[in-house]
Amino acid sequence: MADRIFAAITLLVVMAYGWAAFMLIKAPFQYDPLGPESWPRILSVVAGLCCLWIIFKPTVHEFDITKNSLVRIALMVGLLIGYAYLFEHMGFIIATALYCGASVKLLGGNVKQAVIFGVVTSVIGYLVSAKLLELNVPAGVFKNLI
Repeated sequence: MADRIFAAITLLVVMAYGWAAFMLIKAPFQYDPLGPESWPRILSVVAGLCCLWIIFKPTVHEFDITKNSLVRIALMVGLLIGYAYLFEHMGFIIATALYCGASVKLLGGNVKQAVIFGVVTSVIGYLVSAKLLELNVPAGVFKNLI
């Protein structure tokens, strides 16, 4: 039941975000194929559908959160804040590699798995975003090389 309450509260936040995404965000020009208005709109629709799924799905297990889980959630929020900060300063590749590697370690992986996943994810993500989708992602310290 607690997961449904959390999803309902989150749905209210997502609805406010969606309203802002559809009504308030207006870009004077588009600098990528989808435009800066599309991503917040897509995010709000997907997040809303996920919240509705949680609210209406059949209950399989009781929702129980431990202190260890709360600590890991707090650490993940900290990682996301760090990722957002490093994204502009260090660029997509380094910030994504650090974030993905740290996430693997947080979720129980070893150092080798963290490094491999972080590097592969960041390089493939950059190639897909920058080269295939032609999105403007920060190159950071690699701006002279890429």
